[in-house]
Amino acid sequence: MTNREKSAVIAMSGGVDSTVAAYLMKEAGYRCMGVTMRLYRSSGSCGSQQDIDDARNAALLLGIPFETVDLSDVFRKQIVESFIKVYEEGGTPNPCIDCNKYMKFDRLLSYASGAGFRYIVSGHYARTEYDAASGRYLLRKGLDASKDQSYYLYRLSQEQLSRIIFPLGELTKKEVRALAERQGFPNSKKRDSQDICFVQNGDYAGFMEEYTGKKYPGGVFLDVSGKTLGTHRGAVRYTIGQRKGLGIAAGEPIYVVDKDMQQNTVTVGPEKYLYHSALLAKDMNWISVGGIKEPVRCKAKTRYRQQEQPATVYPAGEGAVKVVFDEPQRAIAKGQAVVLYDGDTVVGGGTILSVCSPED
Repeated sequence: MTNREKSAVIAMSGGVDSTVAAYLMKEAGYRCMGVTMRLYRSSGSCGSQQDIDDARNAALLLGIPFETVDLSDVFRKQIVESFIKVYEEGGTPNPCIDCNKYMKFDRLLSYASGAGFRYIVSGHYARTEYDAASGRYLLRKGLDASKDQSYYLYRLSQEQLSRIIFPLGELTKKEVRALAERQGFPNSKKRDSQDICFVQNGDYAGFMEEYTGKKYPGGVFLDVSGKTLGTHRGAVRYTIGQRKGLGIAAGEPIYVVDKDMQQNTVTVGPEKYLYHSALLAKDMNWISVGGIKEPVRCKAKTRYRQQEQPATVYPAGEGAVKVVFDEPQRAIAKGQAVVLYDGDTVVGGGTILSVCSPED
């Protein structure tokens, strides 16, 4: 293997996972460079000054060169503004999926190529593999089921997968922290970052108002028959399946079951209205196969923490699919990802467009 072939840019966040990933690559004999992406200029966000300082110190300790790449302008346009658009259209976005696709494994991979490095390395809990029989690169779950992050990586292309290494895929989080402690890494006990790094304290609607300068007006709550139950603080502030913070007195627990953004209404009802047996998904990205022309059996999940559920996937034209579950699933939300699995292998995934009837 040439010097270029055994070379890698390490995506360093300042956390324990990326530090241990860098350590393992160096131990394996790779020529390494640590790189931190500056993504959003606020404290507590990914690529904050604190993260950059932590990553630089880790690289110094490991004896590898370090650079910071400012991608904040691109991040705002491709990730933050897309996040806001999905919420305004009534969906529930997942910016971490977009960030992995467009920032870490697109922009940073381009940077690695320009700097003369073959691979990009990340501290994700996932695995890649080349399948000679199909001629395709596969994405597999990390062995630590509680930390597996393959759901967030389903949008990766074959080219990207061919140049990505996930050194932590065979390890548990406990093993990673223990290794970091043995090596004396100062971030061995650093807390993991929050899911939406640019939204502080979970107040995404407040963030959206500050970012856009808009004020999202209040509207009315409806029951499933269309009867007005009261007023709400703006439909963008509610997500499918939400129960807390509704401020509606009812004789039984009620949940957000639908939203109409044009009318600015939020429909609430008993939990049974959250369950649906089928969904439509668009923008499919296929990994273990090149696509489907006939129904296939697999397992699917519509949320990161959900256990995959048995389903049949039907081609629906123009890059879309219909996923019909064996059993109704709770709180399927437009804008989230549905990811398909065959055992521990990611078949592919797409963005949920809507729920539907299995017979449609």
